[in-house]
Amino acid sequence: MAINDKVLGIILGGGQGSRLYPLTEKRSKPAVPIAGKYRLVDIPISNCINSDIKRMFVLTQFNSASLNRHIKNTYHFSFFSSAFVDVLAAEQTMDSGEWFQGTADAVRQSMHHFLEHDFDYALILSGDQLYQMDFNQMIQAHIESKAKITIATQPVKEKEATAFGILKTDDKNIITSFIEKPGKDLLPDWTSPVSDDMKAEGRNHLASMGIYIFNRDLLIELMNNPDTNDFGKEIIPQSIDKHKTLSHQFEGYWTDIGNIDSFFEANLGLTDNIPKFDLYNNNRRIYTRARILPTTKISGTTLNKAVIAEGCIVQASSIEKSVIGIRSRIGAETTIINTYMMGNDYYETLEGIESQKIEILLGIGERCFIKNAIIDKNVRIGDDVRINGGKHLEDSETDTYMIKEGIVVIKKGAIIPKGTVI
Repeated sequence: MAINDKVLGIILGGGQGSRLYPLTEKRSKPAVPIAGKYRLVDIPISNCINSDIKRMFVLTQFNSASLNRHIKNTYHFSFFSSAFVDVLAAEQTMDSGEWFQGTADAVRQSMHHFLEHDFDYALILSGDQLYQMDFNQMIQAHIESKAKITIATQPVKEKEATAFGILKTDDKNIITSFIEKPGKDLLPDWTSPVSDDMKAEGRNHLASMGIYIFNRDLLIELMNNPDTNDFGKEIIPQSIDKHKTLSHQFEGYWTDIGNIDSFFEANLGLTDNIPKFDLYNNNRRIYTRARILPTTKISGTTLNKAVIAEGCIVQASSIEKSVIGIRSRIGAETTIINTYMMGNDYYETLEGIESQKIEILLGIGERCFIKNAIIDKNVRIGDDVRINGGKHLEDSETDTYMIKEGIVVIKKGAIIPKGTVI
C-alpha cells in the first residue's frame, strides 16, 4: 500500500468568517470565490489531489449550502476508486449538541466519521490559505523521523513574526518550544536553524502554517480530552513536551486569507507578470468546477495586467491590475483599476430583461469608474457609477456595500443605482 493511501485529509472550514465579512454573509469561508473562477476550498483539495491524497473531509458549520453544492458538482472520482471529498457540517448527536468550539473540537465532533476509514496519518489543513505544496515530502519526513506530530512551518522575518505562532527547533528540526504571537522584545531568543537562502532574506523565525500531521493513535488520544478546543492555542503547545513533534519547513509562497485586505492583495497579486501563486504550473494545477462556458469577448478595451476568466463580455475602455471573474459583463467607456470582480452565476436573456422590465443589468454599466473594489457575485451596477476606494474612505456599511481598510466591497446580489458615487 502506498503511503498516500494511509493518509486522511481533514480540511478545516473555519468559523463564522467574520473577518472576511461581507463575503461570508451568505456563504462559508471555504466557498468564497477566488481568482475569478475558483473557490478557497479548491486550494487545499487540489494540493491533496496533486499529492495523491484522495480521501478528504471538509468540516464546516456556517452557511454550508453553497460549499456543499460546489463540492458535489466538482469532485467526481471513479466508481472503482476509494477517493472522495465529503463535507461534514456541525451536527447534533447523542454525544454533542453544540456548534464546533474551535479547530480541535471540530475534529473531535467529527471523529466518528473519520474512524470509519482505515488510515495511519491525519493531515489537517486550513480551508483559507493560498499555497501550492507537495504533502508527500512532509509525510515522508514525518515517517522517517518517527514523529508523532509534524507541523508545516514557514521561515518569516522579524517584523512578521509577531503575527504568528512561532516555533523553536533544534538542528534536527525537532520542535522544542512554542510561543503564540510573541512581542518584539522576545524575538531574538526565538530564532531557529533555516536554509542559507532564508538566512539571506532575514527569515530566521519559524511560523506555524496551521498544517499538521498526526499519527492516528495520538489523534484519538488527544481528542478524548474535551477541555481542549483549538490546535494552535492548546493542542500543539501542550503536546510538544510530551510527543515528538517535527517541523517541516516550507519555503514557497503561502498566505493566510484572514481578512478583506489579505484576500484583496492575494487576488490582485495574480495580475503580476510572475505571480507568487502560480496558476500556470503543470504539476501543481488547481482544480475547480468544470463549467461549459463560451470564450471571453473583448471589444475596444485597453488591458494592462488583467486576469479575465471565461464567458465574459467586455466593452470597457480600460482594465488595469484587476481580476475579472466568470460571466462578467462590463459596459462601454468604463474604467476598472485595482478591482476584483467575482462575476455572475448565470446570463440574463433578452426575453427575461424585457419581460421583467430589468433596468440595471447584471454586471457593470457604461461610463463607470471603479477603483480599489471587490465586487461580489451577481451584482448590478448602473451607468455612470463612480467607486473610488482608498485610505481616504472611513470604514462604514450600508445595505449594498461595505468599506473596509479603504477597500469598497459591493455585497452579493447588490443593486447600485445609476450615477451613484462612493
